[in-house]
Amino acid sequence: MARDKNQPLIITIKDRCRMCYTCVRECPAKAIRIADGQAEVMPKRCIGCGNCVRVCSQKAKKVLSSTFEVREFLKSDSQVAAIVAPSFPAEFPELEYQTFVSMIRKLGFAFVNEVSFGADLYAREMINHLAKNPEKRYISTACPAVFAYIKRYHEELIDQLCPIVSPMVATGRMLREMHGKNLKVIFIGPCIAKMAEAYSDEMSGEIDEVLTFAEIRQMWEEDNIQSEKVEPTDFDPPYGMKGAIFPIHRGLLEASGINEDLLEGDIISANGRANFIDAVMQFGSGEINARLLDVLCCDGCIMGAGMTSTEPLLKRRFQVSAYARKSQQDRNPDEWEKWMKRFENLDLSRVFIPFNQRIPDPDKETIRKILAGMGKFKPEDELNCGACGYETCREHSIAIYKGLAESEMCLPYTIERLHKVIKELNISHEQLDNTRQALIQSEKMASMGQLAAGIAHEVNNPLGVVLMYAHLLAEDCDKNSEIYGDLQMIVDQADRCKKIVAGLLNFARQTKVQHKATNISEMIENYIKTVQIPANIHIQILHGISDPMAEIDYDQIIQVLTNLVNNSLTAMPNGGSLMLKTAGDADSIKISIGDTGIGIPKEHMSKIFEPFFTTKKVGQGTGLGLSIIYGIIKMHNGDISVESNNDPATGPTGTTFTITLPRKRKA
Repeated sequence: MARDKNQPLIITIKDRCRMCYTCVRECPAKAIRIADGQAEVMPKRCIGCGNCVRVCSQKAKKVLSSTFEVREFLKSDSQVAAIVAPSFPAEFPELEYQTFVSMIRKLGFAFVNEVSFGADLYAREMINHLAKNPEKRYISTACPAVFAYIKRYHEELIDQLCPIVSPMVATGRMLREMHGKNLKVIFIGPCIAKMAEAYSDEMSGEIDEVLTFAEIRQMWEEDNIQSEKVEPTDFDPPYGMKGAIFPIHRGLLEASGINEDLLEGDIISANGRANFIDAVMQFGSGEINARLLDVLCCDGCIMGAGMTSTEPLLKRRFQVSAYARKSQQDRNPDEWEKWMKRFENLDLSRVFIPFNQRIPDPDKETIRKILAGMGKFKPEDELNCGACGYETCREHSIAIYKGLAESEMCLPYTIERLHKVIKELNISHEQLDNTRQALIQSEKMASMGQLAAGIAHEVNNPLGVVLMYAHLLAEDCDKNSEIYGDLQMIVDQADRCKKIVAGLLNFARQTKVQHKATNISEMIENYIKTVQIPANIHIQILHGISDPMAEIDYDQIIQVLTNLVNNSLTAMPNGGSLMLKTAGDADSIKISIGDTGIGIPKEHMSKIFEPFFTTKKVGQGTGLGLSIIYGIIKMHNGDISVESNNDPATGPTGTTFTITLPRKRKA
């Protein structure tokens, strides 16, 4: 059955993918692309080794299932044969092999055969091929992940792939010669790469479907097939012999009777994710001058990703070896020889078609720019921590260039960016909080302003009448009479009410800002000359502004200075220092008024700009001064802030108000 070769053998369940990049690290073909933080297996680059499936602790990798297609074959009128990989003892140690065979038959298979006999055929063909071509150097082709890797990434080595079909295909060809070309052949084994091999254009029609051991267990569970409910049966002949040890590292050499002589160095055996790539590259470059490179992508087929076993490697090796020993004792060698003789002319040849997936590496300058984009400007910045899934920072940068990776995969870079973002968020949070507080204050002031304006207008007229008649009565009254004192009290308190009403009107801001170009430095200097400074208070003026000009309402800002300076003088009854500073930039100016007075308690800091809030004694303040200042500054589109300390234990006491005003009026 020929499937679309672009159909992914492995897909990522995005909800489970946690961006740990373990699959990237373990993929020898670098066939996993990270896009928007999600791992995606690229079908054309994937060699089917299944490392990503094995190492994913979140079970985020899902393998292509063939159970539906197999059941369709079993329902059809065709005879269907199951061919079982010799690694099955490592997956089903709880079952006697005869019970295992019967449970497979129970699914509806007409024949159940061992691929170990196909491995025997492969081993014999390998020996003959080496004998017929003594001048050639070969790479073994029992492992489909290995030749899939070479087809994609080292097509210059295709001529060195031994042109022999794998034991799986050899078994399929043998059975079709025995039972006819219409026989459907289903491979059952531990290897995902076998799917890629069976569904490839080169092997189309050789193997109809591939099931993993995990899928067999699933089908048994769905059909309620239990070991105690089947009658044990043996495999169908022909039976394998030494081919049963093919799944173990160096099993090919053992089955072929080839000796890996370390002194001669003609035969080299390698296995495992990193080792097989190094071996292939060194063999291709001539660094390994051996006649045969026996290589497996995994640590033997007993570690295939299609297995459910959690047993360690050595225990699985023992289980396969024990079965191989027992089967050789139980099988008839003469019978095996007859079967081998029968298929001595079976065509086991094949060709390998290049499927180049190499992407050219970038030049050094491009790599440098990519590294710089991740904050790696010098060699010592390249930590090579491997957290991104690549062994070095340069490999990571090359993968970024090829579209396989993202810069965010770099853990140090991401942490640094995270710290920067957190810092920016903190600043933004503070700004938002300040804006929120300012908005609350503005809304409060606006409401109070409307209320104050209404009250002031309503009270002002009757208050004027009271004040006028009180003055008239006081003028006509004898100053020595008892009633004169009472009239004078009325006049004084009415005058105080008038001042409060005037303050309310100012707070309500019934007047508009009259912007005029003003020299801030001169304004402050001239204002201070009009202030009576007590002898026990030292005053200092510091100008830190090169351009003192700004468009402001002179009278209103003088009112602001008057209120703030008076507050500072009041806060220093025993003397101290008063400091006025100017500063600014191209867009704004700042005026600071600071004192060494008693300070403002922390619990009052949030209330100081509220109307009628005051810490002064009754009759000494209306609580409108800072509210009026706040309104004036806001009408100038400016800002006012305060810093204060009233606890001598924590440092010098005092208060500093800072006013920020734009240089130009806003349209």
